[in-house]
Amino acid sequence: MLREELVELANEIIKSKAETQNIEVKAAQGGCPKRLYDTLSSFSNQDGGGILLFGIDEKQSFIPVGVYDLQDLQKKVTEQCNQMVPPVRAVFTLAEIDGFPICSAEIPSLDLVERPCYYSGTGRIKGSYIRVGDADLPMTDYEIYTYEAFKCHVHDDERVLERAELSLLDSDKIQRYIQKMKEEKPGFSKLSEEQVYELLSITRKGIPTLAAILNFGLYPQGYFPQLAVTAIVVPGKEIGDVGQNSERFLDNKRIEGTLSEMLAESLNFCRRNMKVRTIINPETGERTDKPEYPVEAIREAMLNALIHRDYSHFTEGTPIQIDFFTDRMEIHSPGGLYGRMTVEDLGTAKPDLRNPTLATMSEFLLNTENRYSGIPTIRREMAKAGLPAPVFINRRNEFIVILYNKPISNEQETPLSLNKGKEGLLEFCKTPRTRQEIADYLGINTVFYVMKHYIQPLVESGELLLTLPDKPRSRNQQFVSKK
Repeated sequence: MLREELVELANEIIKSKAETQNIEVKAAQGGCPKRLYDTLSSFSNQDGGGILLFGIDEKQSFIPVGVYDLQDLQKKVTEQCNQMVPPVRAVFTLAEIDGFPICSAEIPSLDLVERPCYYSGTGRIKGSYIRVGDADLPMTDYEIYTYEAFKCHVHDDERVLERAELSLLDSDKIQRYIQKMKEEKPGFSKLSEEQVYELLSITRKGIPTLAAILNFGLYPQGYFPQLAVTAIVVPGKEIGDVGQNSERFLDNKRIEGTLSEMLAESLNFCRRNMKVRTIINPETGERTDKPEYPVEAIREAMLNALIHRDYSHFTEGTPIQIDFFTDRMEIHSPGGLYGRMTVEDLGTAKPDLRNPTLATMSEFLLNTENRYSGIPTIRREMAKAGLPAPVFINRRNEFIVILYNKPISNEQETPLSLNKGKEGLLEFCKTPRTRQEIADYLGINTVFYVMKHYIQPLVESGELLLTLPDKPRSRNQQFVSKK
């Protein structure tokens, strides 16, 4: 960071009187803060890293107070950085504002395979943090596990269940699958049945894998009761809304079975609860039925949920959820995006596979392409139906696909912010806010989506103003309501 950029950043923080997702303010007037470990961890564990800014006092309404000793501060901050695992390499910048010396320490983001970064004094479990808004929160056991699983190439679809027996799998279905594989891969014909079972990850040392149970089990939910699909139809726009007769759900179903059975029954549930418009061609009299949502888009979203959900022991108690509302449908899949994949990369980048065995089996058992065409298909089918683009939301513990049944206007709220609305957002922005702060306020993880559907329309209408109008793409850009 250049000295001029540090001064600009400090002035913006003083003006907005707020920390952000990637900026933490520390006074350091009387000495170096003794415990920076939580922030060092959270900044290192988030994409883009973060900045520690010393010399501004948050407790005194963000006024500049200066740093006690710039040289000693850098030394002591570096000592704390060296107590992190792996060590953090901060980049320091010095400047002066209103006659007070200030200092910034830029904390770089760690590569995914090096996370989580944690304080060695408390260990990986208690010393790993994640940044949420302007707060450093302890990582959950699940969040730590997702990093470790990716780093060590742990695939939970291949884990075995000691109490499972081959006799409780559909042997005819397994043999049909093996026969298809032999036709595609002639080398399998030279192997024994035991070897084939092992190479296809149907078993590990003779014990059925989770993938085998989910695809060939006579009753998979006997082992994993919550590895199912729950589906509801709500008579409103939010769970909790009730109908004319105080009914909470218009339809409510628990869907069980193998992956192929759950896919088929889920699609039946959706077809049953979708409205269908009948269109008559005035010239030919030909009748066309147009469903509320394109079935192919729903099928691809459900396939993604069934195949790519998290199947670790942390989430095996959480089913996939289908929610129908009056204006949209949502499909909730346990576990966030896997590996380096981001929402912005969906449909364009080749993803790391969380469940490679399930993905391979699905080509034969669920008639999938396994060529990363699911997201583009959902987008294409929604566009072909004249409906808004699908919305993808990645949370800390789940991935959500939202399909709307009518175009979204600039003033229409998304399901995660229905109770806040435009007026609430403008009220929130009476104090200048960053893109990330607005996304956090709305409860939406995708900043790009927030910019497109919330911030930009309000900027174009003149209801939101840029704090740096000459630098619209500045990382220090904030948005404030028009007075």
